[in-house]
Amino acid sequence: MESSLVQEHASNAGMEAMQKAHIRSLEIIPTLNKSKGWHSDIYEYQGFWYDSMLLQGLILAQDLFRAQSSDIFLCSHPKTGTTWLKALTFAVATRTQFDESSSPLLTKMPHDCIPSLEFDLLKLLNQRDPETHFLATHFPYSSLPKSIIASGCKIVYVCRDPRDTFVSRWKFAEKILFKHTEPIPVEEAFEKFCEGVSHNGPYWEHVLGFWRASLESPEKILFLKYEELKKDPTLYVKKLADFYGRPFSVEEEEKGVIENIVKMCSFENLSNLEVNKTGKHRLDTPFAIENNLFFRKGNVGDWKDCLTNEMAERLSQIVEQKLSGSGLTLTKTQ
Repeated sequence: MESSLVQEHASNAGMEAMQKAHIRSLEIIPTLNKSKGWHSDIYEYQGFWYDSMLLQGLILAQDLFRAQSSDIFLCSHPKTGTTWLKALTFAVATRTQFDESSSPLLTKMPHDCIPSLEFDLLKLLNQRDPETHFLATHFPYSSLPKSIIASGCKIVYVCRDPRDTFVSRWKFAEKILFKHTEPIPVEEAFEKFCEGVSHNGPYWEHVLGFWRASLESPEKILFLKYEELKKDPTLYVKKLADFYGRPFSVEEEEKGVIENIVKMCSFENLSNLEVNKTGKHRLDTPFAIENNLFFRKGNVGDWKDCLTNEMAERLSQIVEQKLSGSGLTLTKTQ
């Protein structure tokens, strides 16, 4: 009886905190700089741009989420390799429980295997699985809930050529955001991206935040480039396992466990699974999305089929200037 009363009190206190944070978010949003996004108004908060729904989620997470020291966060700007990173991470972390013939990745898409701070916050607050140590977010480093940094959580960040990032985000928006609204011209969307006034942008500031943090704390933050991951996935699967404190044994390597994980998580394999061809993501929410939309091409250099040479050169120059002096490069001649 005493235990149930404690749980009920904790639940009530949690709901009260949630309500206060929600009210605070609603009070904050009207005071912020506002601009027209690709499909709706976006708001500038702590140097980055969000639509109202994601911004509320960010403020709630900052107020309420309490990280555990054992947590490992998969961080990224949208459309930079998040789905693949989740798949590889889940396969690495659960390899002693499942093999390539029994993994939940065969019946669940990667986003349903690793919870998101943006969309699964209520579940994480109310019924956090003590075995769930991997979480994901698109929040920039400077806006992460303070407990993530204070508790010493490990972070893996993946970035991508901004030209491919823009094109992938645009193609995704065409399928999702423009279902019920008139799409803006791609040239206008590109202009906003170049100005940094786009969802989760400026892109270069998002990348720089994690890059600088990784230089200061390389033992806590692993910084990856999508292009390098594509070039040698076997090498980076080993790096991920080492970073997670779950290195592959000699026996596992000899048995081809790493190669099996790479094959199972490949774009070709995941995109052809029935769950990713016909299933939907977040069915229990108003924001259900067809799984196949997360598996468009996954190619490096796909921007060449969408951007003019002038557009590509302009974005490259902007990003090169913004990253100047950081030691980081994101674009190169391909």
